Amino acid sequence: MSARPPFDAGFGVYVHWPFCASKCPYCDFNSHVRHHSIDEARFVAGFRRELAGWRDLAPDRTVSSIFFGGGTPSLMKPETVAGILGAIRDFWPVTPDCEVTLEANPTSVEATRFRGYREAGVNRVSLGVQSLNDTELAFLGRKHTVAEALRAIEVAATTFDRFSFDLIYARPGQTPEAWSQELKEALRHAPHHLSLYQLTIEPDTAFDRLASDGKLVVPKSDAARALYDTTQAICNAAGLPAYEISNHARPGEECRHNLLYWRYGEYVGTGPGAHGRIVTADGRQAIANEKIPERWLETVERKGMGDVAREVLTRENEADEFLLMGLRLSEGIDTARFERLRGAGLDEARIADLEGYGFVARDGNGRLRVTPEGFPVLDAVVADLAA
Repeated sequence: MSARPPFDAGFGVYVHWPFCASKCPYCDFNSHVRHHSIDEARFVAGFRRELAGWRDLAPDRTVSSIFFGGGTPSLMKPETVAGILGAIRDFWPVTPDCEVTLEANPTSVEATRFRGYREAGVNRVSLGVQSLNDTELAFLGRKHTVAEALRAIEVAATTFDRFSFDLIYARPGQTPEAWSQELKEALRHAPHHLSLYQLTIEPDTAFDRLASDGKLVVPKSDAARALYDTTQAICNAAGLPAYEISNHARPGEECRHNLLYWRYGEYVGTGPGAHGRIVTADGRQAIANEKIPERWLETVERKGMGDVAREVLTRENEADEFLLMGLRLSEGIDTARFERLRGAGLDEARIADLEGYGFVARDGNGRLRVTPEGFPVLDAVVADLAA
């Protein structure tokens, strides 16, 4: 038996392809390098079986977005993508304008697959460019060159109606002047959507080990803030304001799947290490999968799903997640929905204090949003409101 949420922010499917050609030194995602061929047909069968299990948990839904993440989904054969999309369509209705995004590395070999992905049903790609400087690409552990990246962007632009790419900034020694030039160049090639992430040192990564040994130093808070301010000024001037703290787009070109996350919609997560959030008769469930690809596949083949953890969220858990996700958006949150989730409203005194600092603002329609001045200290704002 299923239940529908009182505020319907949509329903999507996330597909995790966990394999990479190599592990980037900054990456803490669930990605794995295998020096042997992958039995993609067996994995397609595993995805199909797990999606059937998800359909039983979340029937009567209509899919509005699908996202292939990883890992490196562009290492998949187009037939593999088509098989997974076919399974999704077999188990749920899919909206005619469903956004189907696939993350891709901009190597020349993978770019040749773009036409096959389009024919399989992909209508948007997100390219992991990360830098438009060859020296910096080598530092970031990327295997492509700037020339390959620009060629992949060109192929994406001529193959898909919608595309985006990622860049990482706040790299060691990076100046606002150098970043400004790189970002302006990027905007000439991605006029509709860019994802711009500050480099962070994640635990148990190669960069973490280098930082611990004093061999890698990222910009301090004031220098990182100057780079952030440069980012906002240049993107705003180009007509791509931040609709989320790290994502910039022309109005109407936002990534719909990621909006579904940030607006606290429902989503299925299939594949090794994937997570899902669905509303059932028991409440909103958080479901997490086995991370090791081979172990996930064996678990799915044995029991129908690859999950290793299921939890029915408390009202406080739900409200905190909604707050954490929603305040990342420039549009902010509907405070009535927060109250409905938690059973109590936000603390008015805390809101007033944050308004006094200029970190949050309210409109006349019951929405609360973080201001441009508040985004650089977003974690502190969220912690204050959630306390």
